[in-house]
Amino acid sequence: MKVILLADNQDITREGVKALIGSAGIASKVIDVGTRARLQEKLGAYPDAVVVFDYALFDFVSAQQMLVACESAKNSRWILFSDEPAAAFLRMVMVANPALSVVFKYDTAEEIADALIHAANGERYICASAARLLDEKAAPVPRTPDLLTPMERSVLREIAQGKTTKEIAWEKNLSFHTVNAHRRNIFRKLEVNNVHEAIRYALRAGIVDQAEYLI
Repeated sequence: MKVILLADNQDITREGVKALIGSAGIASKVIDVGTRARLQEKLGAYPDAVVVFDYALFDFVSAQQMLVACESAKNSRWILFSDEPAAAFLRMVMVANPALSVVFKYDTAEEIADALIHAANGERYICASAARLLDEKAAPVPRTPDLLTPMERSVLREIAQGKTTKEIAWEKNLSFHTVNAHRRNIFRKLEVNNVHEAIRYALRAGIVDQAEYLI
């Protein structure tokens, strides 16, 4: 039986994960950790805990900061539980932390429960959606007409490189809300529903080079 730390600031997500944990009977205790400081405090008390986290909805400033937190508790197991991230970001964090498990919020309850059980048993779990995302090769297609402003192109390029809204805002000296507005405009103009579809456009339009995207 493991202590499970929920590092996700979305109420409905936490309650859903708690229900799955209860059904699986894998936890001696489930603790909400709403901040990085609180997470570090609880990892100090429970160094072999399972951490379920949504990188985009937690207060990590960068992927590097998140990876350092993982490294600081070597006996812990971490599950990236989020909406579908950019493939470049996913590939980078999985290579940097070979023990990191991945499951997406749109996956089935059965698959999410499997990820929790594997992590509680000290095993890595990669959901089928993440495996497909990492294996997928973008087919060469003609470049499409550019629909975006120069700033929107720049923000899309950063998104394709796996950066979060917080990271982009910090690097460009913009507010979080301004970058979020650019992100919404990009999705609206391109008529896409998620980051993966937006990156497909970026590749087609030459905003991001294929080789750079696969690094």
